[in-house]
Amino acid sequence: MSKILKVLSLTKGVLFTLLIGLVVNTAMMEGAIAAGKDGEAIVTFGATLSMTGNNARNGKHTRRGYELAKTRINSMGGIDVGGRKYQIRIKYYDDESNPALAAKYTKRLITKDKVRWMLGPYGSSATLAVAGVTEKYKIPMVEANGASLSIFNQGYKYVFGVLSPADKYLSEALNLAAAETKAKGADPSKLTVAIAVESDPFSSDIRMGVISDAKKFGMKIIIDENLPRDFADMTFILDKVKQKKPDIFIVSGHEAGANLAVRQIHEQKVDVPMLAMTHCEGADINGTYGVNADFTICAAQWAGTMKYQGKWFGNSYNYVRQFKSQYGYAPPYQAAESSAAVIVLADAIRRAGQLDNKKVRDALAKTDVQTFFGWIKFDKEGRNTGKPMVLRQLVFGRYLVVAPSGFAEHKVKFPRPTWSQR
Repeated sequence: MSKILKVLSLTKGVLFTLLIGLVVNTAMMEGAIAAGKDGEAIVTFGATLSMTGNNARNGKHTRRGYELAKTRINSMGGIDVGGRKYQIRIKYYDDESNPALAAKYTKRLITKDKVRWMLGPYGSSATLAVAGVTEKYKIPMVEANGASLSIFNQGYKYVFGVLSPADKYLSEALNLAAAETKAKGADPSKLTVAIAVESDPFSSDIRMGVISDAKKFGMKIIIDENLPRDFADMTFILDKVKQKKPDIFIVSGHEAGANLAVRQIHEQKVDVPMLAMTHCEGADINGTYGVNADFTICAAQWAGTMKYQGKWFGNSYNYVRQFKSQYGYAPPYQAAESSAAVIVLADAIRRAGQLDNKKVRDALAKTDVQTFFGWIKFDKEGRNTGKPMVLRQLVFGRYLVVAPSGFAEHKVKFPRPTWSQR
């Protein structure tokens, strides 16, 4: 008799545990899936964004990219999941450009708001902080604005980035310089390289990529410096550039670094055959410095002239047109890649055929799709291996694609004119 009672007791315990699990899972489902007006089914994505703080400018571009894609998908019927259509909503929190707050609000989105699918914040530091939270709770996240390799070398299974990783940002500049040098009958291994980067994970990855490609071509790194922390004065680096005369000068320090480099290179009349950097658009080097910023080569994830085609926006030109109509300016790549993240997450939910986190995660891992932003295909670390970086040279106020060669709309000016020739 006592054995029977013991078995009954254990059975009750197991049933109670299963019941609690069912209640928790149901609560998660109800938080992420709701009924909107007229009984329409809704799925909710979550995101923390830099609405204020140092990254507010790009946080704005990111949110607008998310919103444009959400509106476009919804207007075309939403996400078809097993024959039922779902409209997308996105719930945001302002992380104030603070990675710790981004992680805190991500946890709130998951545990309090019951969000089951995440879009990334702006910036590598915030994305890395958020990724630890989404991975803990096994919440699929598609991010668009964190390129640092540190995001993808943690062994995470639920994090996917639609953008090209940071080590690819400016390595294409060396490929371009090598090709131009060969075309002129000269030896690319004779080219020399100077590097000046911020001491953050993103810029450190850029440095690693440049060093790797320099080694591939036999180029020599003759200057390898960190930009000043306060971005007030890089004269000590520019003095070395004047003295050693590198052929290629690589700069990465986000908007502040781009502003500092363009301003002081002009002020100190530093001549270098190729100046290649990141964050030109965010820094608005053309609007701020005009012709003095000309012939700078700028890394970008995407350009509106590229011949990509996708389901939701058609080609890149149509995306540009719709973004300009909605927001009154041409979309920077931060907006375009953010729209791509929404598209990829929606596509994975559709292919999963059901609203199950594990199945959506598995569908993301198998992504191989062309969008207006380019091909998106993830490796086992969640990095996009399907799309190249883009280089655009600023020529008389216009950013013109000069690489990769298949997308080039302008022949690169290399070497760029000296200050005495302008």
